[in-house]
Amino acid sequence: MKYVLTIIVVLVTVLLISGSLMAQPGLPSVPDQTPIDGGLGLLAAAGGGYALKKLRDRKKLEQEDL
Repeated sequence: MKYVLTIIVVLVTVLLISGSLMAQPGLPSVPDQTPIDGGLGLLAAAGGGYALKKLRDRKKLEQEDL
């Protein structure tokens, strides 16, 4: 019983204090729009190339097993 009471007290304390521990007092205004260019396109191309390489390696491995 003492263990359950301790958990309840700690839980209530955390819930009451968490409201005052906000890192930002409010939400910011509308975010600036950022164009998707260069880096993200290169990252997507690299991911596609990596996936293609993995698929080709898997196909070669399956053919060698036959």
